[in-house]
Amino acid sequence: MDIRFLGLDSPFIHNLHHVLDSDDSEAKKSINAPTRTYVRDAKAMASTPADVKEYANSYVFEIDMPGLKSADIKVQVEEDNVLLISGERKREEEEGAKYVRMERRVGKFMRKFVLPENANTDKISAVCQDGVLTVKVEKLPPPEPKKPKTIEVKIA
Repeated sequence: MDIRFLGLDSPFIHNLHHVLDSDDSEAKKSINAPTRTYVRDAKAMASTPADVKEYANSYVFEIDMPGLKSADIKVQVEEDNVLLISGERKREEEEGAKYVRMERRVGKFMRKFVLPENANTDKISAVCQDGVLTVKVEKLPPPEPKKPKTIEVKIA
C-alpha cells in the first residue's frame, strides 16, 4: 500500500514503507547464519584428527598433540556421556626474532565424542607421551542375564 498519497512523505514514512515492502530473505539469512563462536569451534574440531579403538574392556582415543604440555590439555566428561578433549597451543614470542615462515598451527582445539552406554565415565585415564594424547575409557561390565524365577504351584 502506498501511503504517500496521504501527504505523509517524510523520511521516516519512506523508511517504514521500504521495510514493510522489503523481501525477508536477507533477514532470514542473518538469522540462520552461524555465529563466530560456532565457526571457530567447528574449525577447531575439524583440525584435530583422532583415532578411536575399541578393545574388549575399553575404548582408546589417540590424538596427536606435539609440543603441548599437560597443563595445556583438558579432558572432561560432559552430560550425556560426551567426552570433551580441548586445549590451546600458544606461540612463544622471542625477542629479536622475526618469523620468515609460520606453518605450525596455533590456537584452540577441541574434539567431542559421544561415548557408548557401556562406557564407565568414572574410570577414565589420560596420558600424553611423545606428543600423543591417549585417553582410555573403561567399559562397564556386561549386565548379568536375569535368571528365570520359578514359582511354586500350590494345590488348592
